[in-house]
Amino acid sequence: MVSYNSGDFKNGLKVLIEGEPFSIVESEFHKPGKGQAFNKLKLKNLKNGRVLEKTVKIGASLEAADVNIREMQYLYSDGQYWHFMDIESYEQLAIGAQIIEEIKFWIVEESICSVTLWNDQAISVEPPNNVEVKITETEPGFRGDTAQGGVKPAVIETGATIRVPLFIDQGELIRVDTRTGEYLSRVNK
Repeated sequence: MVSYNSGDFKNGLKVLIEGEPFSIVESEFHKPGKGQAFNKLKLKNLKNGRVLEKTVKIGASLEAADVNIREMQYLYSDGQYWHFMDIESYEQLAIGAQIIEEIKFWIVEESICSVTLWNDQAISVEPPNNVEVKITETEPGFRGDTAQGGVKPAVIETGATIRVPLFIDQGELIRVDTRTGEYLSRVNK
């Protein structure tokens, strides 16, 4: 198995700690006046998203995590599994609902997502940065009604509730930022 020396540590590097895959979020080199130098690492668990801080002595090494990130197209959901297809090999993969739970409102059919695989098992799915969705439910906007900041709640086709400008009506296609859940623009088709 490949391992990384303490001099190789950099942001984004995937390593194994106690049998779990982690990504290095931050790596700081410290050389105290007395004693041995060390790297202070901030690591994010790729399976559950928890952040861990770890101190590694200079000269120590960490095992590389066999993590693979593949671009996959979302096909459909059968309630229990979400089905994706690799856009290069056309291989299909069923991913459990517990992995999709936090992002399910931002995945629409045929969208391209980044799927992180560890030991050929999906451990996380990242939706595209923005998606085009249809407004399924919202109050009608009234001309000149901007006293409350100019936004109103709207339900999109995936079931999420977001805030949209007053001029957006039911049935319209909009673009939403999946990282923040904010309205970006109206889509003209």
